[in-house]
Amino acid sequence: MARVVLVHGFTQTGRSWTAIAERLVAAGHEVRCPDAPGHGDSGDVRADLWQAADQLASAGGLAVYAGYSMGGRIALHTALAHPDLVRGLVLLGATAGIEDDAGRAARRQEDEARARDLERDGVAAFLDQWLATPLLASVPPHAAGLEDRLRNTAAGLASSLRLAGTGAQEPLWDRLPELAMPVLCLAGERDERFAALARRMAEAIGPNGSSETIAGAGHAAHLEAPAVFADRLARFVVEHG
Repeated sequence: MARVVLVHGFTQTGRSWTAIAERLVAAGHEVRCPDAPGHGDSGDVRADLWQAADQLASAGGLAVYAGYSMGGRIALHTALAHPDLVRGLVLLGATAGIEDDAGRAARRQEDEARARDLERDGVAAFLDQWLATPLLASVPPHAAGLEDRLRNTAAGLASSLRLAGTGAQEPLWDRLPELAMPVLCLAGERDERFAALARRMAEAIGPNGSSETIAGAGHAAHLEAPAVFADRLARFVVEHG
């Protein structure tokens, strides 16, 4: 069966994929869930998105890569930098970047402000605010994985915001047609902004791209509807792994 590499979102760790990984393992697949730079036990707090992609490729090898939000952006960079290792790509709640220079600069300022909040107030206080944002407010408390998120350090998360945040990401829209592997762009049905981004990315990729929404879910669809997300990912792995 296939190898699957799952890449978590900001403030999570590889452990956040446990429920999804268990379903894939039960189906006979090999699953790897590395910690992204600045998170969990990665030990590296000084990596930009391209460096994170290199690390991910080294840890994952030849596999189907699936990433959520920040992890989707890292997985996208990996597919562009190491296409020989990515048999298929699943992006959940991800973006190819902010094209407008002013918009990107504004997002860098927002990420810097969040990084300073982390350094001043600590991880616990930051997570109280982060998990209450409209983007994540629909995640059930039992699925948020707060205990696991608290394993992260303020220094690691702040560095991730500064080096690998959306504001630091160079736009990759013009490079999407380079993706020769199958790519599935997913978003929660209620996450209208990222659902539109998923459709646009799939269109830009071309014949190898497709997009779908997960009914009833918001941005963190893998946490809000884990069974539905796992089943869709498993079908993709069988088809393209």
